[in-house]
Amino acid sequence: MPTSKSEPTGPAGGRAGPCYDLAVIGAGPAGLAAADTAARFGLRVALVDAGSRLGGQYYRHPAPELGAARPGRLHHGWAVFTRLRARLAASPLVDHLAGHHVWAAEAGGPGDGGRPWRLHATHGPGAADRTTVRARAVLLATGAHERHLPFPGWTLPGVVSAGGAQAVLKSSLVLPGRRIVVAGSGPLLLAVASSLVSAGAEVPAVVEAASYLGYARGLPVLAGNPAKLAEGAAHGAGLLRRGVRLRRGSAVVEAHGTDRVTAVTVARLDSRWRPVPGSGRRIACDALAIGHGLVPQIELAVELGAGTVTGPDGAVALEVDAEQRTSVPGLWAAGETCGVGGADLALAEGVLAAHAVAGRPAPAREAATRRRRRAFAALMAAAHAPGPDWTGWVTDDTEVCRCEEVPAREVRAAVEELGAGDARTVKLLTRAGMGWCQGRMCGPAVARLSGGGAGRPDSRPLSCPVPLAQLAEPRPD
Repeated sequence: MPTSKSEPTGPAGGRAGPCYDLAVIGAGPAGLAAADTAARFGLRVALVDAGSRLGGQYYRHPAPELGAARPGRLHHGWAVFTRLRARLAASPLVDHLAGHHVWAAEAGGPGDGGRPWRLHATHGPGAADRTTVRARAVLLATGAHERHLPFPGWTLPGVVSAGGAQAVLKSSLVLPGRRIVVAGSGPLLLAVASSLVSAGAEVPAVVEAASYLGYARGLPVLAGNPAKLAEGAAHGAGLLRRGVRLRRGSAVVEAHGTDRVTAVTVARLDSRWRPVPGSGRRIACDALAIGHGLVPQIELAVELGAGTVTGPDGAVALEVDAEQRTSVPGLWAAGETCGVGGADLALAEGVLAAHAVAGRPAPAREAATRRRRRAFAALMAAAHAPGPDWTGWVTDDTEVCRCEEVPAREVRAAVEELGAGDARTVKLLTRAGMGWCQGRMCGPAVARLSGGGAGRPDSRPLSCPVPLAQLAEPRPD
């Protein structure tokens, strides 16, 4: 599997490189499965990914120079990844374009007279030119990013995202602290806590905002996904053996410290996620790993006009048909871009999409897996959906937009005094969401404080930062 950024093994600069049968954006579970399946059908594939190594966020692993003896110890389903990696490395039909951030896509395919798609990618701020990848079809497998709900003290050093804590541990074998509180909502918390404890950290509590009662409404769905139940039970039992306490129906409503977090206040929540007066308790810690679920990363498809659907937790995902097609001709999507549901679901959808691109009938096993896992994903999203009144723990001094340092006071003033009725107007009046992350971190919070839900994601011509010099390059032929 060639990895060079230069001809002839891959496209380079602003020049037009080879035209692939399929370009897969994202090298996580969905992207790997799709690229492997498509190559086995004889299609020439470009596997384009921002990371330096295969695996994405889910299969993130230490660099070889770290000398990790057992890199799969912190992973679930590591053997699946190693098999995919080995097959892709041996395939002459797959070009892995590592370190390539796709910032724009020009639609092609059957809806544009057969003209190939053009994906424009940057290699980072220091790169002298851009890469243009041409392909007859595109599969979007860009995954998801974490949902952040702000609270007083969340900008203190030592407060990290739950997924970020796990990613740093997997890739660098580094803990964010020695005594770490894990908090937020969603099944990721149990997996993160298990990883941290296995690596030697002390986890005094896992603080889950949901009550888990939402799962009781989907007993048939649970019965159809015994592996998911077993996985959750294994994490819970392991944490119980290590003395980790699970606090359900509670949330971290404040982090304390000056130069670094030294403690957090945990309060019970009512059914609307309002802190119960008088229920706050302090827990000493030197790190806090917190996250409230995941949000699909779909900017490229939204800019192309792809149809979307809003899930039970308010997150917006791409709408696809039974063969993973989006509403844009020639564009497929798989995995978390279609709604967060785990690696097994992403792998199945990647295989299904590759079959469709190759004109092959959908395999029954993967189709059945998708049906079961999608039903479980919907149940999971509903069970962990943020309550409508979580903003009650956000004080006026709490920074909502970290990039532009916009406190909640300014957002509320834009709504109550200046008449802003949506997140876009609030952004224009306060700059909340105009910073480096372009609202990926603060977007859901700003939308809720503005009086609405997440709504349709903003349409952006550029899906990531790109040097102006690359924008000024002549268009490739």
